[in-house]
Amino acid sequence: MKKQTEKMDSWQAMKQLLPIIGRYRLLLVLSILLAGVSVVLQLYVPIIFGQAIDQIVGVGRVNFAVIGQDLVKIIILVVLSAAATWVMGLINNKLTYQTVQDIREKAIRQLQLLPLSYLDQHPSGDIVSRIIADTDQLSDGLLLGFSQLFTGAITIVATLVFMLSQSVGITLLVLVLTPVSFIVARFIASHSYQMFRRQSQTRGEQTSLIEEMVNGVKVVKAFGYEKTASSRFAEINQRLQKYSQQATFYSSLTNPATRFINSLIYALVALAGALSIMAGNLTVGGLSVLLNYANQYMKPFNDISSVITELQNAAACASRVFELINQEAEVDPVDLEGDDETAAAAGGEVVFDHVDFAYQADKPLIQDFNLTAKPGMRVALVGPTGCGKTTTINLLMRFYDVDKGAILLNGTDIRDMPRHALRKNFGMVLQDTWLEEGTVRENLAYGKEDASDEEIIQAAKEAHSWGFIRRLPQGLDTPLSADSLSAGQKQLLCITRVMLLDPPMLILDEATSSIDTRTEMLIQQAFDKLMQGRTSFVVAHQLSTVVNADLILVMKDGKIIERGRHADLLAKDGFYSKLYHSQFAKLS
Repeated sequence: MKKQTEKMDSWQAMKQLLPIIGRYRLLLVLSILLAGVSVVLQLYVPIIFGQAIDQIVGVGRVNFAVIGQDLVKIIILVVLSAAATWVMGLINNKLTYQTVQDIREKAIRQLQLLPLSYLDQHPSGDIVSRIIADTDQLSDGLLLGFSQLFTGAITIVATLVFMLSQSVGITLLVLVLTPVSFIVARFIASHSYQMFRRQSQTRGEQTSLIEEMVNGVKVVKAFGYEKTASSRFAEINQRLQKYSQQATFYSSLTNPATRFINSLIYALVALAGALSIMAGNLTVGGLSVLLNYANQYMKPFNDISSVITELQNAAACASRVFELINQEAEVDPVDLEGDDETAAAAGGEVVFDHVDFAYQADKPLIQDFNLTAKPGMRVALVGPTGCGKTTTINLLMRFYDVDKGAILLNGTDIRDMPRHALRKNFGMVLQDTWLEEGTVRENLAYGKEDASDEEIIQAAKEAHSWGFIRRLPQGLDTPLSADSLSAGQKQLLCITRVMLLDPPMLILDEATSSIDTRTEMLIQQAFDKLMQGRTSFVVAHQLSTVVNADLILVMKDGKIIERGRHADLLAKDGFYSKLYHSQFAKLS
């Protein structure tokens, strides 16, 4: 079933959040019960104070014994209420961060299942912002909500009950003025949500730009892009300041507006209470109780108004996280685990059967692509930049699915195979290297975690990377960072990783582009040995690396315009021959 992907409003976000919170319903119930205990104990204190005040009748007419007993009761109630509030705070912390932990885990799991097209279309900084910054904002909102929302709601109900026991008329007066607070809260909430959402989106843009500028700092400096980068940042930063200021403005209306209503209600209760005392319907102690309750009754509206503002911010952030989670997954989660039983045999046959593909529907790229690679065949893809060589590899690995036609592996449509099982058949070395934060050993054993040191060292020797690995401070245990190795050394490690995996089939996409000529020759010999008996696909701009291929496909504008062996293609004196001789002409 296709998942919802459109922008969410605050209600939709909260509706999706509730089932996640519901997993911890026991903690939720305990929090509500403790909030009730704390509130009832706090609200009973004013009654005892009122009783103590009524024991002061006049000069020399003070019942100190009863007042002393009342003070002891008050101390006990305050201590018990504080203890209940403290335990409730611990529970709310656990409830909040367990919920946010679950959301982050769902977001990360979904990120692993999203199609490459989604990741290509969304800046990585924005995705990082959703998973980290937005969930942080969500946790702040939830913590405040759990801490004050339950307590506030129970306080309002309990206060009304206690007030009714003192004076029905004054309680009704308070109730008549209550809707004004709701109107104010709704006005603030409706305006603040949009501002908080824009603030969150702009923060994502800013994170993305910062990430780009930091990762590409050498390019920025080399091309004198600093001023333009600063201007782009300033524009985004100005928008962020604008939305943040507007969100803060609307949220800051909460306290002054609700405090004004509080003061109005307090004054009316005092006036009505004074008139009741004069009429003999109320004692001075009773009025002090009602004034205390009037203040207690309206205080939660202040808190709830603040909570609603924070919850609007939390909802705006939650909606961005849930938009990521709700994206249609590329595969079912079980597909991620894979089924190695379905993996194809070594040296499998690969067939491209009338394949069409386009990244954008109105811009076709691969058109009527046909290829049969027999087991053990070495296939080279050559052609000018943008002709579809890497796209062909993307389709073979199911990073994207074909629009028309089919790709068959040993007679099975690869769309009928779990992606993990399909990709276990291929060892892939790309032009762009990727190493994780970890040791050299962890990076080399990325696809074969149970590899022994002997296996790793043997693979490193075959890939000609052992020479520099053993010179590292801690050898295989040396931690790697972004700039700890040269581009060539990183690529050697990626080649070693494939050597260690010893896969049934190989994909080499400009695999030696960052390596010196002498090492490239040695690596090429290692690849020649590794490719024996394995179906291999080689993407290369340097045509000298593909002269030994069993089949060379010459591509242009997404189509195969020539095919054959190196000598045959040179004899044709066509596009390949011109391409080949042009490279050597530049060297001469």
